Amino acid sequence: MKHLLKLQDLSPEEITEILNLADQLKYENKHKIPHRHLEGQTLGMIFTKSSTRTRVSFEVGMYQLGGAALFLSSDDIQLGRGEPIRDTARVLSRYVNGIMIRTYKQSDVEELAQYGSIPIINGLTDYCHPCQVLADLMTVREFKKSLKGLKLAFIGDGNNMANSLIAGGILTGMDVAIGCPDTYRPDASLCEWASKKGNLTITNDIFEAAKDADVIYTDVWASMGQESEALERAKVFKGFCVDEKLMSVTAKDCMILHCLPAHRGEEITDEVFEAHAKEIFEEAENRLHAQKAVMVKLMKK
Repeated sequence: MKHLLKLQDLSPEEITEILNLADQLKYENKHKIPHRHLEGQTLGMIFTKSSTRTRVSFEVGMYQLGGAALFLSSDDIQLGRGEPIRDTARVLSRYVNGIMIRTYKQSDVEELAQYGSIPIINGLTDYCHPCQVLADLMTVREFKKSLKGLKLAFIGDGNNMANSLIAGGILTGMDVAIGCPDTYRPDASLCEWASKKGNLTITNDIFEAAKDADVIYTDVWASMGQESEALERAKVFKGFCVDEKLMSVTAKDCMILHCLPAHRGEEITDEVFEAHAKEIFEEAENRLHAQKAVMVKLMKK
């Protein structure tokens, strides 16, 4: 494991190792046991897409691991003024010990890894969100004790979250169902890959997707950069709300996850959100621990 670019690059064993380390780091954090595995190291954080959870969790995580994090917005570095990705990769590789990038194009992340000589972590692209899903898998395992054999259902846009949930779910032995409009399906090549490796269902019937699910996952209908499509998407996704009626067909102890921020009353009702707030905010906390585990795996000398 040299980088974290997308989850399907990892083996099931590598995912399990990350989750086990994340559990250990969470325990040590809770009990105030120092774990300064990255003493003196520096993480460069490139943001062309802004974020609350990604920035805070990586910055705090590096501090707790004994290192430092540098916030680099596209307005602050030459990348935002036309410097090629490959040149940025080669320069930053001489200054920092790792790079986390949150951006639009998956190809930018892949190019950083190709031309850099240090670990690259994908903090989010339009294609996938591997750090979030590692935190999600960690949370499901906390509440359900294991992952294999569970049914995970995602309701909404077949976006970067759906793509990474498919990859993460299939690699850890979960059955995955995606309930989405026909015109907003997940990446076709990823679905073909997943269907060969496990049990994947894609349907426009959210009740079929949610039936007997152990985990229901949802996300906003219009992600960052899609604000101009919000009204159109609201029409298309009407009926794709996680509400009490949908929850009535799930497994009786079904949990809810949401990567946040949530638009209550759109993709999820306020009542369902609050009933499962414990799981959702544990999931948010676990971004910190899962990402620390990734950084230790990639950057510890």
